[in-house]
Amino acid sequence: MGGDPDVLIEGGVVNPERLQRELITIAELESAAHKQGFGSLADIDRAILDPGGTICFVAKEPPPDAARHQQILQRLDQISARLTALRA
Repeated sequence: MGGDPDVLIEGGVVNPERLQRELITIAELESAAHKQGFGSLADIDRAILDPGGTICFVAKEPPPDAARHQQILQRLDQISARLTALRA
């Protein structure tokens, strides 16, 4: 490892040359991602290996449709709770 951070994933794309240079396998990268709460590498936008050996993962932003869908579901849950309270 050198003295500068190394970008292992950029824009959701794994850089195999950087992994090979840092002697990191895909399985090791996946394991590190799982330890930080990611389901898979597909959930990651960017991964940076710092000089100390720690990998920092940055999640992909949900697409606007997915975020809007989540907001609608939350609102429906609120409406359902209010209806239940009114019926009681």
